[in-house]
Amino acid sequence: MNKLSKINVRKSPGPDGLPNWVLQDFCTLLVGLVCVIFNATIREGAVTLRWKEANVIPAPKVQPFRLIEMDLQPILLTATLGKLLESFIGQWILQCVQNQLDDHQYGAVRRRSTIHALVDMLHHWHSAVDKSNSVRIVFIDFAKAFDHTDHNILMTKLVALGLPDTINRWMYSFLCHRQQRIKIGNVLSEWVEMTTSMPQGSYLGPLTFIILTDSLKPACLTHKYIDDTTLTEILHKSTASFMQSIINDVVQQSSLNAMKINGRKTKEMLLGPITKDMSPLLILNSATIERVRPTSFKLLGVHVSNDLKWAQHINAISSE
Repeated sequence: MNKLSKINVRKSPGPDGLPNWVLQDFCTLLVGLVCVIFNATIREGAVTLRWKEANVIPAPKVQPFRLIEMDLQPILLTATLGKLLESFIGQWILQCVQNQLDDHQYGAVRRRSTIHALVDMLHHWHSAVDKSNSVRIVFIDFAKAFDHTDHNILMTKLVALGLPDTINRWMYSFLCHRQQRIKIGNVLSEWVEMTTSMPQGSYLGPLTFIILTDSLKPACLTHKYIDDTTLTEILHKSTASFMQSIINDVVQQSSLNAMKINGRKTKEMLLGPITKDMSPLLILNSATIERVRPTSFKLLGVHVSNDLKWAQHINAISSE
């Protein structure tokens, strides 16, 4: 009943049309029935089709938007009760697998956050520069990360993690026959069945993605925050860089998970003495990776400049 009473009534319902205010206002009357339904779907390993449907609302990132591919962000609305059940299943999965996940994964994991990730990265970068070492950083961006989630690969990884059969059966049903449609005002498109992808904004979306990419372990210091991956190579004096081979390995490992790296959004930054030598540009899928110089790069909400000073971040925050 605690979660029912805290449902956000301002959020829109999913395709089932059940208003959130009904679930909140009548939570004392509905809690018993909802509990029975949740227990039944977990016990039987079956998810009703209505909880696997989503309305896709195209929301503009900028005003006015010009390009559909660039300036619109899809917002998925699913059934509130389905999302509520997802949170219980997700907590159950996380409890089972958290100790097996990469220690440098800071997203969708208990007691970890963007602050922990940023503090650890900045500590390594500052320590290297203070010792007159160079730092080569690559900010990896996965192309439409949640849209490219392969259900078969994900289920194989869930089974390999040793999850209870009850969870695996439920997850299989949750992934199968998912449908979505576009909604603009009162106009609806036809339903389309999704053979890949995870719904954005759901509890299980980020959690299943970090499980899917947990095997991505490059031969350098790596920090992950769900679909944001930062590679760090610390170079001592006269030490050759192996970042290109690391990038090639990341591409190969990603392809095994059916994930593609977005070369346009993947960036490189140099810190320390290496900025004077200007190492050759890195290559990703036959195209060069853009080097961030002399501006900053926005990482997990923080503007990181190549001099590791805070002036650009403060100016950016002050101007908002």
